[in-house]
Amino acid sequence: MRATIACLSLAKASIMRTKSAVPRHRAKKRLFKRVEGYVGGRRKLLRTAKESIIRAGVYAHRDRRRRKREFRRLWIIRINAAVRERGLRYSQFIAGLEKAGIELDRRTLSEMAIADPTSFDAVVEQVRSALGAEAVAPAA
Repeated sequence: MRATIACLSLAKASIMRTKSAVPRHRAKKRLFKRVEGYVGGRRKLLRTAKESIIRAGVYAHRDRRRRKREFRRLWIIRINAAVRERGLRYSQFIAGLEKAGIELDRRTLSEMAIADPTSFDAVVEQVRSALGAEAVAPAA
């Protein structure tokens, strides 16, 4: 019994104690580099800085998705306004694009309506011809 205890204590003595000073310092330095520009404890305190980075990441993830939604809404509003000036509704226009086989996305159509109205007029005319008699001007 005594010999076993002696062996265990010798085995423990031969294991070197490691410190994580350098890796920990490097990690903290990297973390504090990310919170530059934050105010107060969010910049100076480790725990608060970690929480701020996590929260910022959550907001960034959410808003990357939200930005896509908002831009799509903006493009639809712009296309609707441009198409209504030419006597169609947005839903009619999109249905006509499908029938005509025109594969322009909403972003391109929106930019075209603003920057190049003549080519947008040509697209609207193609849509009208694809719709045929269905395209009725809305009551003004």
